[in-house]
Amino acid sequence: MTNPYTSTPMAPKWARKRYVLPALGLAFLLGIGAGGASGEESKNTEAAPKAASPQPTVTVTATTTAPAEAPEPAPTVTVTKTVRVTRTVTAPPAADTGDDSSGGDVYYANCSEARAAGAAPIHRGEPGYASHLDRDNDGVGCDS
Repeated sequence: MTNPYTSTPMAPKWARKRYVLPALGLAFLLGIGAGGASGEESKNTEAAPKAASPQPTVTVTATTTAPAEAPEPAPTVTVTKTVRVTRTVTAPPAADTGDDSSGGDVYYANCSEARAAGAAPIHRGEPGYASHLDRDNDGVGCDS
């Protein structure tokens, strides 16, 4: 292909882009670098005062004082729970049959009563032992 106005052959369009586009990119980056540097200098020179003139100095002094005494701590709240202990004692049988399976003359309706009386844990054969106090039937009542 030749250019009709000149006698030199024309290069294809893609060959021209191969050289022109990188050159434009390089020029663009150099322009940004040069423009950024010149822009910063102009900003710095505009902000600097032309001539120093005396100006009044303002000084602010703040003084704080600590309180005379530290605040008292919050009062401690104590909750007291009153527990009512009932102790039931059964009378021994009128005639002694020889069967002493109750373990004595002390009876506890539940483990809370036995613990309140200071008898827990109760072993089989001790006064106050009953099968309703021994849930796992291991011979020790109120063990947990």
